[in-house]
This record gives sequence, C-alpha cells and structure tokens, in this order.
Amino acid sequence: MTSFKIEWKKSAVKELRSFDKPVIQKIIAAVDKLSENPFEEGVKKLVGSNQTYRKRVGDYRIVFEVVFNKLIIEIIKVGHRKDIYR
Repeated sequence: MTSFKIEWKKSAVKELRSFDKPVIQKIIAAVDKLSENPFEEGVKKLVGSNQTYRKRVGDYRIVFEVVFNKLIIEIIKVGHRKDIYR
C-alpha cells in the first residue's frame, strides 16, 4: 500500500505546541498512522467538504484534508473537541 506524505499547516503546529507533552505524543502517533491509512477506524468525513476529515484522539481532534492525486495529507487543525469546530 502506498503511504501518504504528511504536511502541517503553521497554525496546526502552533496549536499542537500548546498541549502537554503526553497529548502531543498521542497526536503525533495518530498522525503517523494516518500516513499509512487515512481512513482507519475513528476517521469521519466532515459535512460540507469533499476532502476534509477528522480523527478522534481521546478528547482531541485532528482535522485534515486528503489530496488523493498527490498522496498528501494536510493537517489543518488540532484541538480539544470543545474548541475544534469553532
């Protein structure tokens, strides 16, 4: 199976840095798994977009876009579930 390249938006990196170290490690591990299979269990498509999905990691969410023709996953947002969709 082909693996996807991961790209982070600057704003997503900034959000990630604001979390505690254990949370950061869990999120990075989840993103690494996404590169192998962006549609694994726990990934859901966001309503109103063709290529935007979210991955649940405990109380946190990773919002990402999949660019199929370039095999890229772009991490758009990372945040707590109460704040991520605002």
